[in-house]
Amino acid sequence: MTQLNSQFKKLSPSDSILVINCGSSSVKFSLIKPDNGETLLSGLAERLLTDEAVIKIEHKDEKKSYQLTSPFNHQTALAVLVEQLQSLNLVDNIGAVGHRVVHGGEQYSKPTLITPEVEQEIKQLSALAPLHNPANLIGIKACQAAFQHLLQVAVFDTAYHQTMPEKAYIYGIAYSLYQEHAIRRYGFHGTSHYFVAKQAAKQLNKPIEQCNLISAHLGNGCSITVIKNGKSVDTSMGMTPGEGLMMGTRCGDLDSGIIFHLVNSLGYSIEDVDKLVNKESGLLGISGLSNDCRVLQAAMIDDNNEQAKLALTVFCYRIAKSIASYSASLTELDGLILTGGIGENSSWVRSEVIKQLSLLNFVLDEEKNEATRFGASGNIATSSSRPCLVITTNEEWVIAEQTSQLLTNNAN
Repeated sequence: MTQLNSQFKKLSPSDSILVINCGSSSVKFSLIKPDNGETLLSGLAERLLTDEAVIKIEHKDEKKSYQLTSPFNHQTALAVLVEQLQSLNLVDNIGAVGHRVVHGGEQYSKPTLITPEVEQEIKQLSALAPLHNPANLIGIKACQAAFQHLLQVAVFDTAYHQTMPEKAYIYGIAYSLYQEHAIRRYGFHGTSHYFVAKQAAKQLNKPIEQCNLISAHLGNGCSITVIKNGKSVDTSMGMTPGEGLMMGTRCGDLDSGIIFHLVNSLGYSIEDVDKLVNKESGLLGISGLSNDCRVLQAAMIDDNNEQAKLALTVFCYRIAKSIASYSASLTELDGLILTGGIGENSSWVRSEVIKQLSLLNFVLDEEKNEATRFGASGNIATSSSRPCLVITTNEEWVIAEQTSQLLTNNAN
């Protein structure tokens, strides 16, 4: 670490962290104060690799949009970002770059300084996350070129779940597949579950080490995590983000025999199956209309659309069923957390889910439920109920905070 510090800028207490979340055709970014979570600048580059590529940047409530010029890639988007940071006099206050990396396998349970060896391991882990890790590496390479004087840190989506016991992550298949090929459950959304668990502990006025919670991250991607004494002990996503709850376009848990039937009897190719279960299923697949919960709720309520209603009903039932089943991992339960775009904003989904959890002593306060949306957080349960906490997640702050902590601790 000392040798690296001689080549790169050293982190100071006043520095901000540039957080990068890179997809195959997008880059989401935020410039964050790690000590308090203040966002100085944020934005999104999307539709990359097409001539419609655009970057949108927000700074002090002012939003600007720029069409990208050829080549329409991640490096071009970051070059525009650097220009904007320079024009706003923000570059000199950037201390490091923190990257969201989806899959860290069993190797990574903590934030990690990115070195050539770490890059190689992230590349090798692409076999477990072929849609995500290659895109994360694109972002790392682009940022190394754009910010040559800054250290880069990887914060892994899977890291928080590395405390799961073996009974929770081993699949019921030949154990040799785990030993030889690392086929096991890893879990995702770790930074989100970690953040909201800490916030829940504050609201419950208990040390996080004494908190027993079930956290539901509900968005286009959805997952449940069981938190025992502050640590993840089970989670619904598996080796990939496709396992568990039904999601926006993913089917979630599926009888494996259906895949054989699709291939052997209905003529599907493996590529067809992959497209079906990851991009054409879930809310979109059942409704035939949209993967967006807001669109489906409007269609159900305003147009009496039965397919939209069915999609949402199945979605809520499977969430409630999973929450109830995951309670088996605990002997005490301090409360339920709802987060993510749907969990934070859809009072209808929350109501439908909680109605089905009365056996666990969750009772909804309808007024609080309606009032707790669009950035509002709090307990939406009655006074006689177990707490049901709506908490706005902030994965970017977690990445900034952990990046800063890693570099500060290693420098001392």
